[in-house]
Amino acid sequence: MVEHLWAGWRMPYIRSTPEDQPVTIPDGMTLFEAILHSGQPDDETYILWRGEHSFALLNAYPYTSGHVMVLPRRGVPLLSDLTADEHRELWEGVRLATMAITAAYEPQGMNVGANLGRGAGAGFPDHLHVHVLPRWEGDTNFMTSVANVRVMPEALHDSWLRIRDAWPVA
Repeated sequence: MVEHLWAGWRMPYIRSTPEDQPVTIPDGMTLFEAILHSGQPDDETYILWRGEHSFALLNAYPYTSGHVMVLPRRGVPLLSDLTADEHRELWEGVRLATMAITAAYEPQGMNVGANLGRGAGAGFPDHLHVHVLPRWEGDTNFMTSVANVRVMPEALHDSWLRIRDAWPVA
């Protein structure tokens, strides 16, 4: 398991209690639906894009800076649960995310994928989400290899600004 080495700006989150969390999850909603409908500004929820059926936001626990998730607005666990319109817009959102990440980070490659179900590694199996993240040759360095730690070089807010500013107009 890879550990994350977070910068000091993460300490308020670490010390927070459930009452301090910015989003309360109402009964019958998924975490991502609660974030989407929280009424909080996008720069606090890290929402990058809102479509009619889908939306995109930064991963709060990124594998690397610029780690975006694209989700249907409706909390469903499987691709087969999507309507045709949700399916089309979800994958359009993935395409837009790859374009924004490319413009913002100029990566050498990109990972795109979904973990469907807890057995596949889904941390939130009740709400399908597609991960889109930039990659570079050698982005696993001695910290990951020797210390089992990943260094996050950019604050989430800075990642949000960078990708939001690069998000293509649909």
